[in-house]
Amino acid sequence: MPRVGADNSSPAINLPVLHRQHSMELDDHDRSANFKASPTLGELLKYVGDARKDETGDRTPPHQVLELSDMGHEPRSLPFVLSFSNLTYSVKIPQKFTLPTFSRRKNRLSSADDLVGHERNFLNTKTLLNDISGEARDGELLAVLGASGSGKSTLIDALANRIAKGSLKGSITLNGEALESRLLKVISAYVMQDDLLFPMLTVEETLMFSAEFRLPRSLSKSKKKARVQALIDQLGLRNAAKTVIGDEGHRGVSGGERRRVSIGIDIIHDPIILFLDEPTSGLDSTSAFMVVKVLQRIAQSGSIVIMSVHQPSYRILSLFDRLIFLSRGQTVYSGSPANIPHFFAEVGHPIPETENRTEFALDWIRELEGSPGGTKDLVEFHKTWQNMKNTRNCDSDRQGLSLKDAISASISRGKLVSGATNDSGPTSSVPTFANPLLMEMAVLSKRSIMNSRRMPELFGMRLGTVMVTGFILATIFWQLDDSPRGVQERLGFFAFAMSTTFYTCADALPVFLQERYIFMRETAYNAYRRSSYVLSHALVALPSLIFLSAAFAAISFWSVGLAGGISGFVFFFFIIFASFWAGSSFVTFLSGVVPHVMLGYTVVVAILAYFLLFSGFFITRNRIPPYWIWFHYISLVKYPYEAVLQNEFNDPTKCFGRGAQIFDNTPLGAFDDSMKIKLLQSLSGTLGLNITSSTCVTTGPDILRQQGITDLSKWNCLWITVAWGFFFRILFYFSLLLGSKNKRS
Repeated sequence: MPRVGADNSSPAINLPVLHRQHSMELDDHDRSANFKASPTLGELLKYVGDARKDETGDRTPPHQVLELSDMGHEPRSLPFVLSFSNLTYSVKIPQKFTLPTFSRRKNRLSSADDLVGHERNFLNTKTLLNDISGEARDGELLAVLGASGSGKSTLIDALANRIAKGSLKGSITLNGEALESRLLKVISAYVMQDDLLFPMLTVEETLMFSAEFRLPRSLSKSKKKARVQALIDQLGLRNAAKTVIGDEGHRGVSGGERRRVSIGIDIIHDPIILFLDEPTSGLDSTSAFMVVKVLQRIAQSGSIVIMSVHQPSYRILSLFDRLIFLSRGQTVYSGSPANIPHFFAEVGHPIPETENRTEFALDWIRELEGSPGGTKDLVEFHKTWQNMKNTRNCDSDRQGLSLKDAISASISRGKLVSGATNDSGPTSSVPTFANPLLMEMAVLSKRSIMNSRRMPELFGMRLGTVMVTGFILATIFWQLDDSPRGVQERLGFFAFAMSTTFYTCADALPVFLQERYIFMRETAYNAYRRSSYVLSHALVALPSLIFLSAAFAAISFWSVGLAGGISGFVFFFFIIFASFWAGSSFVTFLSGVVPHVMLGYTVVVAILAYFLLFSGFFITRNRIPPYWIWFHYISLVKYPYEAVLQNEFNDPTKCFGRGAQIFDNTPLGAFDDSMKIKLLQSLSGTLGLNITSSTCVTTGPDILRQQGITDLSKWNCLWITVAWGFFFRILFYFSLLLGSKNKRS
């Protein structure tokens, strides 16, 4: 049959008429039908090492493999088929467009000089996925290929439920049943393209924490450790097991090792469905081959493995069972790697035997994308080709197990998807989370403390800031007297001290921002509850806040000469601690709302300045305009400021102004003492009172009334400050619940 457009020098294609079915015979058999019962993850790891040994000559020392199941090797039917059809996803991109408008003068069209351009915003729709269909089967490795911007990562996100349901059109089913988001989170895992890891944990510790989160609590600690050691060996990470991950400021493992650790933390629980976004990116050929070999074994253990890859080598291509080629969001080929030559030969662009199939195909697809007609004809040819294939294979398609039965069978065979819920339906075979809340809190707290202890400079800088601030305040306000000047100086000390406790909490802002994407990755597939993270985050912060509070209170209280003795010091410590707690909670909440460090610092500094302004120090409550009084009551600085003032001035027997001291802070204060006594005697005669130089004219409660502090007791102020801290922790939880969906809109 003559072929039109067979000239390889031009990207344009003319599709042949498909009138001979024997020229389209496909070698796309159902591999799963020939499988025996696949080994469990522990068993398959015995054999994965051949890739590493063949390529590097390395001989991994013998190790004990964790047996996760005692099931026999009996033939089984195909349990899982993930089908997706007509997936379409578009985004709206705002664009500016200038529209000409005409002004009219005296009801007549003006001259060209009156033509005015008005800039308006329009939404341009860009289609990222366009009518994508296909399937991925248990025991097979499906690879999505294409040039940059072809839609590979978008398709992986769509299948992994990382696109909002309202934005994604089409259907995704598992064994013919709609795949619920809740169930998918439990039975699947997603390996991101970026390596998101804690920098100061070692490789072994990172995998061990992942095992604590993802493996069933019914497994003992020793078995979890054995699972981690087996995975370290088979990922080729034995030499780096005790090395920290590292970051820009700390030397750690290599880029290839980081990628293998990222994969390891998501496959440690042997998920039924595994999604990977370009797992071989940044790896050398040997490391990339070893990673894909591991993924192949994972698939053969009874998992569906779907990955995107940019341009695989010939050896890696031989490991794939199914391929999907994308071009600008459309499918240009789907099927077995063995059928690539047949397909492109039918198109009229045969692949030379000496060429790498995928490289040749991708290069030609890029040429088509740059041609006037694009890949439209190739897409249409693929649809016709695929329809003919489906027509011939429809009789041979076998009906898989129901979703509930398939999940139950998979768990019974050793898949590390644990427990059971009380619900009926497919989700009754799996729990929402592997561990109870208290265990999650314990593991999260342990990880956070371990990571922080290896970066002591962070707490050291914060402690240094607090101690230096306390020392400066102590030396400036050294042993204040009880005169009216001493009262004003005390007010200044308290205002600055309380505001400083809040400002020093700003260093908590980058803590969550650095962990944000790790948190999103882990919670996206139910490694732990968001509530567990919030509670552990608060508990881990408490010891450092107690230490900072004790240091600041010890340095400043006695040096300034504050009143109250031991009981006064204890309350001063409590209110400082409550201020640190409320400030830390407030900053933590903002870190969950504001995604950028610099923007977060700007917001924190501005809001804390407003809190200080409305605290009652610069302007008393009675003088604040009515339209701003609400801000006074939501000021975090107001309550600790009023508490320390009451702790200092609530003693009615203590005098802060005697006799002639009433003239201090007035122009009369410049006169000498003899003149002040005469003025005092004259004032006494006028008022009919006997006011001597020793008469107390201002007590502590008088100062509190002058400052407008009459509504709440000091203990009420303390409890309100503590309550603010809990309130912002609750808001932090809701910000995580609503703002960390990790989905495209």
